[in-house]
Formats: sequence, C-alpha cells, structure tokens
Amino acid sequence: MGTYRRILQHLKPYWATLGISVFCSLMYSVFSGFSIYLTIPLLETLFHGPEAAASAPATGVPDVVSSPLGGIAGFIQGLVLRDDPVESLFIICVIVVVTFLLKNIFGYIQSTMMTYVEHGVIRDLRNSVYAHIHRLPLAFFSNERTGGLISRVISDVPVIISGISATFFTSVREPLLIAAYLTIALSISWKLTLISFVVLPFILALTAAVGLRVHKQSGLVQERIADVTSVLQETISGVKVVKAFGMEAFESRKFGGANEGFFQTVFKVTKVRNLASPLSEFLGAVAGAIVIWYGGLEVLGQGALRASEFLGFLFAIFQLMPPVKELSTVNNRIQEATAAGRRVFDLLDTEPNIKNVESPVVLTGFRDRIEFRNVSFRYGSDDLVLADINTTVSKGEVVAIVGPSGAGKSTLVDLIPRFYDPTWGSITIDGIDLRAADIASLRALIGIVTQETILFNDTVRNNIAYGLEKCSLERVIEAAKAANAHRFIMEMPKGYESVIGERGVKISGGERQRIALARAILKNPPILILDEATSALDTESEMLVQEAIENLMAGRTSIVIAHRLSTVQHADRILVLEAGRIVESGRHDDLIQVEHGLYRKLHDLQFRL
Repeated sequence: MGTYRRILQHLKPYWATLGISVFCSLMYSVFSGFSIYLTIPLLETLFHGPEAAASAPATGVPDVVSSPLGGIAGFIQGLVLRDDPVESLFIICVIVVVTFLLKNIFGYIQSTMMTYVEHGVIRDLRNSVYAHIHRLPLAFFSNERTGGLISRVISDVPVIISGISATFFTSVREPLLIAAYLTIALSISWKLTLISFVVLPFILALTAAVGLRVHKQSGLVQERIADVTSVLQETISGVKVVKAFGMEAFESRKFGGANEGFFQTVFKVTKVRNLASPLSEFLGAVAGAIVIWYGGLEVLGQGALRASEFLGFLFAIFQLMPPVKELSTVNNRIQEATAAGRRVFDLLDTEPNIKNVESPVVLTGFRDRIEFRNVSFRYGSDDLVLADINTTVSKGEVVAIVGPSGAGKSTLVDLIPRFYDPTWGSITIDGIDLRAADIASLRALIGIVTQETILFNDTVRNNIAYGLEKCSLERVIEAAKAANAHRFIMEMPKGYESVIGERGVKISGGERQRIALARAILKNPPILILDEATSALDTESEMLVQEAIENLMAGRTSIVIAHRLSTVQHADRILVLEAGRIVESGRHDDLIQVEHGLYRKLHDLQFRL
C-alpha cells in the first residue's frame, strides 16, 4: 500500500474541498434514508386513513418501543399523521419534495467538489510528470519509448484518480447510505435485518479474491496501452517513410497486433472485474427472497409487522443493495490505481544524473576558453565513444570537427552543454568544471543548430523567438534578415504569423534551417555549436544557409561539425576524429599537406574528379 499512500499525498492541497464533499455525502445519505422512511406513513395514510393517525403519538415525541431504534418510527408518524387523512397526505407530499430537493442539492455539491478534486489531482500529477521528464537527461530518452512516456501521462494518471474517487467518493458515500438504510431496517425489525446480512461474509470474500486478480492484471493493461501508443506515435511521425516504402499494410498489421494484445488483456481484466457484481447481486437476491418469505409470514401469519412497515423494510433493503454492490468495486479500483501509480511513480523516482550540485556556480558570461582534459565517454556499458580527448577552444575561435561517421563528433559537442557528463576526465569553461556550473546559466551561453531542425507547430514568429518572452517583432525580423529568411517568410500567406506545421512540414528543409539559424541569432549566444547544419541541403539552400551561418558566427566562439569540408576550410583550427580520438589538429592548409593523413584522405574523396 506504499504506492497508494503516495497517491493520497497528492490530496493535501484539497483537504478543505474533500471535507465539504464528505459533509455533503453525509447529508445526502441522511436525506436518502429519510426519503425511504417516508413511505411508511404514506402507506399508512393511504391504506388505513384515520386509523393510522389514531395509532400515532399525539405530541410527535417518539414512544419507547421494543427496538432500540424504533423511536424513529414514532417520531416521523407523529410529525406527519393527522386526524384528517388529506391533511396528512399533504404534509407528506411537502416533506417528500423538500427532502428530495435537499438530497439532490447535497448530492450535486458533493459530486462537483469531488470532480474538482479528481481533475485537480490529474492536472497536478500530469504537470509533475511533464516537468520531471524535462529534468531527465538525454540518455534516459534513448532507452525509453516515446509512446510509453505519453501513455504514462495520458492514460495512467486518470486510472490513478479512479482510486481516489473510490476512496473519497464510493467508500465514503456508499457506507453512509448503507448506514442510513440499515438504521431504517433495524428500526423496523432487527430479526429481518440479520437475516438479510447472512450473505455479507460471502460477498466480502468474493470481492477480496477478485481484487487480487485485478491487481495482477492491471499493470499489464497499462503496458499494452503503451504498446499501442508507441506504434501509433512512430507511424504518424514516420508517415512519409511508411508511404515511400509501401509499408501501410505492414504497419496496419503491426498496430493490429499491439491493439489485439491490449484487447485480450483488457478482456481478461474485465471478465474478472465484472464477476464481482453479478455474483454479489445474486447472493443479495437470495437473501432478499429469504427476507420476503420470512417477513411475509410475520405479516400474514403472526401479525408482528404491519404491511406498511414490511414494505418500508423492503424498500430500505433493496435500496441497500446498490451501495453494497458499488462498494464491492472499491477494492478493484484501488488495485488498478495502485498498478497505474507504480508506473507513474517509477518515472517520477527516476533521478536525473545530470543535475546541479548543491551550490552551483552561476555563469554570467564566457571570457576565456573551454578546455577538455583527458575526456573519455561511453554510453552505459558500451565501448568507449570518446577516448582521452585533450583540446582547448579559445574565445572567438572557430573550431571545426571532422571525421568519418561514428567517430564521436556529435557526442563530443553534446558534452559542452552537459547533455551528458564525461565518464572520465573533465571539461571546464573559464576554469570552472561544467559539473560545478549551474546548468541553466551554462546552456544560456550556448546556441545550437543541428542537421535535424526541431520546429514546433506554431507561427514563424514564435518559432524564431522560442525561449524569449515578450520579444518584439522588430527583433524577430532583424534576426530573420540576418539568417536570409525574411524574404521567404514575407511570401507566406500570413508572413510571420503563418503556422508552419508540426516539425515545420509546411516549409522546405532550407527554410527550416534558416528559421533555426534566426532563432540562434536572436538568442545571441557567445558560444555557438553547429552540428552538420548544411549537410542535407541543396546547393542554392546551402549557399543561403552558409551565408546566414557566417553572419551568426561573426564575433562568436564557434564549434562546427561538418561532413562537407568546403564549409570548414576557413576555420581557425580543425580537429580530425577517428574512433573517438583526435588524430590530427591544425588549419586546412596544413592538414592538406599531410600525405597519408585522414583529413587529406577525406578531402580527396570529396573533391576527386
């Protein structure tokens, strides 16, 4: 139950609202019971007329009767029964209207307050999970399915809330209703009430057994939802590839398989869960039949009960069954909520290994240099991706990184903004170890433009001004002009207010890249990282983007990764990586002279006739 206690801890901000809900549940139960009890004087009035009034206490004060709770009957009958049956009928009708009005007012307030709590907790949990996801390092996402993470935020959280509803709605209101109806039943005949409850131990045992089975299966249901979400997300994201390779039928079968797995798992859980209700209802019907038989004998044979009392008792007992039936589902819902909560809390309990130290150094600017000291890195338990890197990037210097695919170029630059930490060695900025620096202040100094441009389904203006609040349109236009993007933006239907679609699908690759460059220019970072920013562009787009890059690099410390060596020939220094090691370093003119050097080999391969 540790997981469930954690779920209940999220209710702390809502205790006052829950208190109102519980109070309204109490009043709802009281008036529900009272509305049932009113059937007795109503039946007495209709069937016995003046005789009923004659048998009622004149003062409205309850008599001392054989049953400990039997005084309730005397009080109500004394309140409503008069010598004139018509007057009694009128009083009963008025009380019925008032009772049902108050009952439904309290019921409405109770359900509204509970809905506020439930959806408030859903909101809070989703916000917590989403914020925590942003604190997790890139390494976490390489091992997790996107669909699985989406499923935890969208599907698991509402299941958790069903457990809260079971605790503070079903398990509060239904017992109160049971208590109200039970009080009525006891006040009429304690013998019949005891007979009615002979099946209760069997219902409780049945509920416990079903709850145990549901708990075992509920976690599997959430995992199957994650499978379906993952396939759906991957297919929609890669729809162009799916269509290009004619894989629609394959992807449909793949989705069908995941969906079938979800269906089978849900069906198993539902079969077990739904077993509790009909069995408990059947057992209740058995008890009801026994009660009707015994009570009928009391009325017909011995005269121990008046017919109106027996009918009132039956009304109370049969009204008792729905809350008992509903209460039998509480354990199942709590078990399902616990299973879903475990998946959500497993995510929330994942500690980011990239985080600030206790008293981090806030970086206010970049003044001198970035230095790599004996840096080695591996992903998890894999082989080393970088080995013994030693180099320095001085302020204002343009450093290019080249090498064959898989040499570790992107991994090397990912260490600078602390997307990862070195496995061994250290990286310093102005003599401060990056692990001692405040992460937000470090990344504020760095602008990154990658080959895979990430844009959002928003306007051009908001994409360029991403991360900058209250940025004027004039500044956005100035950055777009520097990135050679202003002209094509103005040709769009709504200019800077045009929505470019998810990941910028409504514009070309070169246009997406120039918007990304405009975003970096507007941020105005002192350190710039360009990760193959022009490798996927045509010649004309490359020329425009390259010009924008030169505008962006002016006066900045730049680290450039490039496959096209023509784009880095004017770099102050070129680092050549092979198998995670720096094998050459120097200017283009010097490296091209090394006859058997790797840079010379790469250059000859690209520029051979």
